[in-house]
Amino acid sequence: MVSVWFPHLAMDRWRATARRTRTLPGAEVPVVLARNGTHGPVVHAMSAAAAALGISEGRRVVDIRAVHPDLHVEPADPEGDTEMLDRLAFWARRWCPWTVRDGTDGIVLDATGATHLFGGETALLADIRERFAMQGMAARPAMAPTRGTAQALARYGPPDTICDIADLSDRLSPLPVAALRLEPETVGLLGRLGLGTIGALSAMPRAALMRRFAAMAPDANPLILLDRATGRLADPLDAPPDPRRLVVRSCLAEPVMDPAPHLADLAARLCADLAGAGLGARHLRLTVYRIDGDWRSVDLATARATGDPAHIVRLLRGKTDRIDPGFGFDLLTLESVRSEPLGPVQADLGGGRDPDADVARLIDRLTARLGRDRVRRSGWRESHMPERVEVLVPAMTDGAAKPVKLPAAPHERPIRLLDRPEEVQVIYAVPEGPPARFRWRGVEHRTARHAGPERIAPEWWRDRPGTRVRDYYKVEVQDGRRFWLYREGIGGDGRGGAPRWFLHGFFA
Repeated sequence: MVSVWFPHLAMDRWRATARRTRTLPGAEVPVVLARNGTHGPVVHAMSAAAAALGISEGRRVVDIRAVHPDLHVEPADPEGDTEMLDRLAFWARRWCPWTVRDGTDGIVLDATGATHLFGGETALLADIRERFAMQGMAARPAMAPTRGTAQALARYGPPDTICDIADLSDRLSPLPVAALRLEPETVGLLGRLGLGTIGALSAMPRAALMRRFAAMAPDANPLILLDRATGRLADPLDAPPDPRRLVVRSCLAEPVMDPAPHLADLAARLCADLAGAGLGARHLRLTVYRIDGDWRSVDLATARATGDPAHIVRLLRGKTDRIDPGFGFDLLTLESVRSEPLGPVQADLGGGRDPDADVARLIDRLTARLGRDRVRRSGWRESHMPERVEVLVPAMTDGAAKPVKLPAAPHERPIRLLDRPEEVQVIYAVPEGPPARFRWRGVEHRTARHAGPERIAPEWWRDRPGTRVRDYYKVEVQDGRRFWLYREGIGGDGRGGAPRWFLHGFFA
């Protein structure tokens, strides 16, 4: 087993991304990547200059800036780091066919039977380190008979360590118990028991430790992790299969300038391959290879998996005009970059259409014509404030073909909300009730009947301090129209002057 640890993954990725568009700060400038914490931004990763100042992960950025005003702060992207690790795990299959992501800072390879292809174990580790260094990433590989030992040596052992089965115990014994990937609470407990190293843990009688850790999950139990690292328990590598990318090609006898006549054949052959695999395309790429050695491509995405060649051709026809054919091209490829399972669909016996499929096709056509960022749909999020419940999200997302149902409200809501509540002038108010007479947009209204109040408190985790409560009323005026009014604040609440009234929506 080969474990590759990236000690500065987040910083290495940030440098590689940032240097494409701007000049990076000097090596002497302390740089930290910050993520959201409970009480404000906290340090997620730091540069060597920042680490030399004693800055550590988890500290609040505002506290560090009070001491080091020259601190350079950039936003962290943990999700992007994880996605990059997933891609690196598949890229690492250049060395062996079984690779997986290892947590959030490494990958693991089962190199059994593959080391001789690279000149031996030492040469393999050197090649791994050099290949990642060419991408601007610091990597610490280690090789051992078990995954647990390889992980421990990569993080706590000497660089490029190679451990044989005979010296497995000797290599593990001096390492700290944290090398077993234990939870911090478990490491602290073992430290209080005087078990600071793996050797000390191995020398302890197992009966007493088994009683203490019997309730722990297998992946957190120090005894089980120790047995996996030493080979007493199996720890197989469950490597995911390679992502399947289907592609069809059309080789032409002579160069042409227009790909449109060949789209139908390409789409039909690709959809036949997708159907044979039980898949549907979500992301397609058409590529033309010009006779001057250059190539051009266009991409399109679909709201849900599709295997309809006519729909694919219709989407592609609106994009082929953007292809520069140069002096002509003699090779075309159509590739399903991303596929999803797509089983057979039973047609409606009554001859009706599938409304979800129609919505998906409409989203596909609008997105192909207007652009991915210009087509949006309504989405819902949890919030007490009525104006925050609805948000606009990109239509080309998973589930866009089937709109999400509006979450149930505890009380009736108006059919229309104003973008911004409009203040109304109260002429006469009922004590502890709605206004008996009010003026809105210069027109005076007299209340005939009302229902309420419904009190909505401010969201303390989102609103600024001092935000006042709202008391909503459903008000019907004399001409039959029904408004949704609310009073902002309560007299004497210490959060401002007299309460104010606003109109927020219409029931009819």
